[in-house]
Amino acid sequence: MGNTAEVQAKYDELKGFIAETMKKPGPLMPIMQKAQDIFGSLPFDVQRFISEEMGIPMSDIYGVATFYSQFALEPKGKHVIGVCMGTACYVKKAESILNALGDELQTAPGGTTPDALFTLEATRCLGCCGLAPVMMIDDQVYGRLKAEDIPGIISLYRNKQ
Repeated sequence: MGNTAEVQAKYDELKGFIAETMKKPGPLMPIMQKAQDIFGSLPFDVQRFISEEMGIPMSDIYGVATFYSQFALEPKGKHVIGVCMGTACYVKKAESILNALGDELQTAPGGTTPDALFTLEATRCLGCCGLAPVMMIDDQVYGRLKAEDIPGIISLYRNKQ
């Protein structure tokens, strides 16, 4: 996560944000969002810090962190790939796209590649049903996919580094 001074500076920034945000109604979600912005994810030590600073149980923090998909317990890769597994995509063989990505990236859904370049996620409907099966890489939508399309698309992002 960095050297001790960098880590302490992150905790100090979060502590100041918590103190300010606690004065407003419904502070937990904004505090957790800020913590994730600062640290890149919400590992247990950050959750424990929030729990202690806010005076609420760790189980409440963990429950929110695992319920909402916007929160990550581990850092995500530089590029986040979401494969739609909604009904329209599923019946158009989205699972073959997910499997091809898993093979290409050598990681399972929910995982991040060792080089931290990609995180692979199975998602719910992306709202592009007419283009099924669909995946998003960052903010770019790819539709009407076939498994054989995957290596070429991934190579575009590997070469962007």
